[in-house]
Amino acid sequence: HNRIIDGTCVQNDILVYMPQLHSFSFYINTSIGTRDLSYNVSRENIQQTLEVACSIFSLPFAFDYLEDVGNIFPNIVFSYVTCSLVHDYDAFRHEFLVRIAQSFPLLKYLRIFNIESQLPVDPLTLSSDHSQSYTMVEYLHLTSLDVEYSHKDYLEQFLNETKAYVPYLNQLTVRYRHLKAVTNNFTRAETRRNCAKVNQLIINPPLDNSEEHSHYFPSL
Repeated sequence: HNRIIDGTCVQNDILVYMPQLHSFSFYINTSIGTRDLSYNVSRENIQQTLEVACSIFSLPFAFDYLEDVGNIFPNIVFSYVTCSLVHDYDAFRHEFLVRIAQSFPLLKYLRIFNIESQLPVDPLTLSSDHSQSYTMVEYLHLTSLDVEYSHKDYLEQFLNETKAYVPYLNQLTVRYRHLKAVTNNFTRAETRRNCAKVNQLIINPPLDNSEEHSHYFPSL
């Protein structure tokens, strides 16, 4: 039956059969839906426990891609990772995104899957003093951000120049209604700078007319 591959599986199903092996670099990611789980899940939990994912890898991590990074991940530096998918059913707090920036210093491509609100209030109602209380997140190599399947708070987190420094962001994948809300209908000063270098804007649903936002994205 379907199962999660963990350290015990690697030891018992692979390594035990290769006693002469001196080096083994690996990254294995598995996920399983609740309907495939071998144990019973209560009706109360089944709506929240949609999928279980597990990543197991050798150290030092030698690959350029890591997916299904959740709120809990090891406190190590992934020096070679340039592409990552972060995904959780619990909200990502600002501190989590600070950790991602520190743990993935060469990150270029980031996808965020999380529909839970990051903040208890609408980010557009925050005062400038509140915004300044955040630790600035620096993604010095980030060129592509995909927040299409995320709450709008995560878009605000990256576009708000008081929260994130993304000097090379040039590709943005987003829902149009989220973009309008976060930029206050393309008039908000705090989000203008981080949109300035975006030369590829992937919007869902696609637009027939870009005049409404073209002035806000001068590099398009």
